[in-house]
Amino acid sequence: MERREDGRDWAYRVDPYGFERPEDFDYASYEAFFSRYLVVLTRRAIKWSKLLKGKNSIQKSLKVKRYIRKGIPNEHRALVWMIVSGAQTNMEQNPGYYHRLLEGEKNGKLIEAIKTDMNRTFPDNVKFRKSADPCLQHTLYNVLVAYGHHNKAVGYCQGMNFIAGYLILITKNEEESFWLLDALIGRILPDYYSPAMLGLKTDQEVLGELVKMKVPAVAELMERHGVMWTLVVSRWFICLFIDILPVETVLRIWDCLFYEGSKIIFRVALTLIKQHQAFILEATNFPDICEKFKQITKGSFVTECHSFMQKIFTDPGSLSMATINKLRETCREKLLSQG
Repeated sequence: MERREDGRDWAYRVDPYGFERPEDFDYASYEAFFSRYLVVLTRRAIKWSKLLKGKNSIQKSLKVKRYIRKGIPNEHRALVWMIVSGAQTNMEQNPGYYHRLLEGEKNGKLIEAIKTDMNRTFPDNVKFRKSADPCLQHTLYNVLVAYGHHNKAVGYCQGMNFIAGYLILITKNEEESFWLLDALIGRILPDYYSPAMLGLKTDQEVLGELVKMKVPAVAELMERHGVMWTLVVSRWFICLFIDILPVETVLRIWDCLFYEGSKIIFRVALTLIKQHQAFILEATNFPDICEKFKQITKGSFVTECHSFMQKIFTDPGSLSMATINKLRETCREKLLSQG
């Protein structure tokens, strides 16, 4: 087994999801966090096993919402995502549909676009390498090809490969990944991946408006230096925090995203900005601001996923879907009038 100079073996350099840890990975602080988090995971696993009682169904309730906010154990994650997102129902109502999409006639341009992105998807994940057995690139290709033919208005767009990749890592099931991707792109994230990306542009503007309301000093700084929100947060939205925040934290965010919908993205974004307000306000120019926004997604605040998730429900204060929808309406109209 390959060893590093400090004696850490290869298995230790790869996380449970197959991602290689970076060279500067802080093993000591991660171990300190994980030993504490393991206690939480064990407690949650017992509670979830009691809740599910071996059944493959779950009813939406305040209790379930509370449980989901506290994290779904990995062994139940795929099942719970499938149920609460509506993906399970869609899959059951359309037996054989996924396989028919793969067997049907293909769009050459779509295939080409997907193939181009294959090697760019998680080059730091050992499970997506051509040398892996099984190699998840093949699974990813199938899911994206099927989805592109299922939702012709969207087809394929960069960012979808990372989202589908994460779904595959969690579900370990091609068809389930397809239906979860459909839940996200078709329902939870309105119009993020269509060619015009109007939904995505709208939500970035909505975040700007929310920051004006909740962290006005940061909004004023952005305005003063002419920094558009899309420059600093577009990847937060397009990739749903993949490659921005640690894997475990992303999965905890997605737990809530599948249950509570897109407002979770705003809660996460507002928490990151509010928590680091003083740090962001130190910026004195345009590149400085962009650099600060890269920095606020690193460090112990985001690694400690359990406390981070508690913060996203307290730090931003109240945030109703009605407020978000109202802002979406005005921001969308503004974007459309600008052409």
